[in-house]
Amino acid sequence: MIVESGHYALILACTLSLVQGIFPLYGALTGRGRLMRLSAPTAYGQFFFVSIAFGALMYAFIVSDFSVVNVAKNSHTLKPMLYKVSATWGNHEGSILLWALILALYGAAVAFFGRKLPKTLYVKVLSIQALIGLGFYLFLLLTSNPFERLYPFPMEGSGLNPLLQDPGLAFHPPLLYLGYVGLSVTFSFAVGALIEGRVDAAWARWVRPWTLLAWCFLTAGITLGSWWAYYELGWGGWWFWDPVENASFMPWLVATALLHSAIVVEKRDTLKAWTILLAIIAFSFSLLGTFIVRSGVLTSVHAFATDPERGVFILAFLFLVIGGSLLLFALRADKLQAGGLFAPISRESMLVINNLLLSVAAMVVMFGTLYPLLRDALTGDKITVGPPFFNLAFGFLMIPLLLVMGLGPSASWKRADLAGIVSRLGFVFATSLVAALAFFYMLGGGEIMAAVWLGLGLWLMAATFYEWADRVKLFKVNAMKRIRRQPRASVGMSFGHLGLAIAVLGMAGSSYWGTEQQKIMAYGDEINIGGYDVNFRDTNGIIGPNYTAVRGAFDIRKNGKIVATLEPEARLFSTPPMPTTEAAIYSTLMGDLFIVIGEANNKTYDQWAVRLYYKPLQTWLWGGVVVMVFGGFISLSDRRFRMGAAKKKIN
Repeated sequence: MIVESGHYALILACTLSLVQGIFPLYGALTGRGRLMRLSAPTAYGQFFFVSIAFGALMYAFIVSDFSVVNVAKNSHTLKPMLYKVSATWGNHEGSILLWALILALYGAAVAFFGRKLPKTLYVKVLSIQALIGLGFYLFLLLTSNPFERLYPFPMEGSGLNPLLQDPGLAFHPPLLYLGYVGLSVTFSFAVGALIEGRVDAAWARWVRPWTLLAWCFLTAGITLGSWWAYYELGWGGWWFWDPVENASFMPWLVATALLHSAIVVEKRDTLKAWTILLAIIAFSFSLLGTFIVRSGVLTSVHAFATDPERGVFILAFLFLVIGGSLLLFALRADKLQAGGLFAPISRESMLVINNLLLSVAAMVVMFGTLYPLLRDALTGDKITVGPPFFNLAFGFLMIPLLLVMGLGPSASWKRADLAGIVSRLGFVFATSLVAALAFFYMLGGGEIMAAVWLGLGLWLMAATFYEWADRVKLFKVNAMKRIRRQPRASVGMSFGHLGLAIAVLGMAGSSYWGTEQQKIMAYGDEINIGGYDVNFRDTNGIIGPNYTAVRGAFDIRKNGKIVATLEPEARLFSTPPMPTTEAAIYSTLMGDLFIVIGEANNKTYDQWAVRLYYKPLQTWLWGGVVVMVFGGFISLSDRRFRMGAAKKKIN
């Protein structure tokens, strides 16, 4: 009965989205206040009913109700509770329902926090949000019903893909979807503004916090997925330009450009049409990512649904949303008159360069991801576009971007003094160059691009610190007072740029100075890697809740002293039958020692295939992203971005 209640609640949510999408919008266009007042209640009701639907599906997984097709295909009684819960969204139907839930959550949040918005814009934003939700509700009810019953039902389920039975993958999809779906709010604001025919500084101030919130979640979700691939797949890499990785990276790139473009609209009342276009493209890439993962046109280790019929539905919805919004943009963009002018050398120009580089980078990633599909469809030739293409094309664009990121915050609005910028930052650049060459020499040399990326990371770090120190007049009287009075948005920007600089150093270290060894090791054998002596002590058999495993024991010595014992595992899951590896990692500030144990090499089980990696500065990559997200949330706490915040009264 609970499952049927969930299905019924999903139908009610779909009905409310239809009401919310049509009647309040009609009221806003015709000036009928009674219809407009339907927006908020229907948004709250929609979230209430889709929450019931999602809760009902989660309950079915928790109690292992195998009369539900979705549960029978994706769960098992022996699974730990965490993975029973995460199996709710670890499949096609459940993930789409999670998307709909988060979409309704954002709609309810806009209804609550956006009450001080102009009434007609408020209603239009909520109506657009509801119409997007309507598409996903219809997709669920017509092609991907998560509550479909099975009779006769089995006594045991098929189990969840063992690769998904991991804490990283349990939390990765919700975070990623909070980012993906969060961009729907910026899309709704953009379409609402096009219908209104007006974009101003207030609009940019309203849209920035929603963009920033989506960007923070998207950044965290992408990184959590990268971290999972790093330790779970056992190949020691953190990014492989996989189609599904690219699907989440493209909207992140455009959302980053949108964040910076909205600043120009707010500060200088210009780049209006461009900002609207970025908001449309960012969400369009989110929908494109959904199509890539679930249509079956591209394969990936991350993809869990390959149904072409569902793909046709998503493709039609994608054309409707993207085509409709771009048509509206073409018809209404001329009404978005540009405001303030700016000189070729100015902060605005730096942000325009930032936008162009990020947008072109997103197009490059899209081309590399979709080109094999287009080539196959047109000629029948099957090819792959791999890391060499992406590393070269994408990396080429990131070099000027990082240079501009160091210059931009130190440039003045409207008109900047180029000679002044060079004189102020010339010493910073020279210092970064010398430091990069010194570190390059200390790390043993290598490819010239390793020195380039090392220098860029140090440049951005030093330039960010210099700009902050100059802004707060660090070495003058009352510096602490000025530090405390800094706007949180400015503080968050500094943390964001600093975090990226740290992450770039981590990427350079792990990519260019990492080492790898693959050996057949017997008990007692020892290998030296990354300055560590690794001794293979023994192995033990263990029994997990739904798997058996061989666990190795490796003593790690540094300068003759044991600093850690690593215990990698080779697991064999029973339902479904599948081998996986669990890497063991010893992390320090200077790098990761990474060990994977494979299969036995003989019948006596005293020799094993072992892979060892040393990844210098790998923790800097993860730590840099944490700093970036931390900076984003600091910016979100800025009072200027709290829509509807009451002003303090002065008695």
